[in-house]
Amino acid sequence: MQRDRVAEMRPPIAIDADHFARLSALSSTASGPMAEVCEYLREELERAHVLPADKFRPDIVTFGSKVKFRDEQTGKVQEVVLVYPPGADIACRRVSVLTPVGVALLGLSVNQTISFRTRTGERRELTVLKVGRED
Repeated sequence: MQRDRVAEMRPPIAIDADHFARLSALSSTASGPMAEVCEYLREELERAHVLPADKFRPDIVTFGSKVKFRDEQTGKVQEVVLVYPPGADIACRRVSVLTPVGVALLGLSVNQTISFRTRTGERRELTVLKVGRED
């Protein structure tokens, strides 16, 4: 994925320690078209602040989080649940962490904006508006 100026808009993120090892393993397994997303995930894991589960705030995006976010280019507001790949189902708004949007949202908290590139190279910016738990 192209990183040029995108790296300038990467706010601090936090990852739940319980998920860190699994995400690290996941980021090193994919190849082919998934290789770029896995590289992006590895970069995010390298810069993440890893927190023990009991110190993890509920306003930080993690697995099972229901995330309301705004696409800054279109103004469109969406709500998704972040999941591991086996639980992904776009029709049910369940987004895998092995997608550019999933990686971008991981570890963000309310009011943070991140810039990233889609698989087609398009630059996008997302702002987290609300973080809750899946019903």
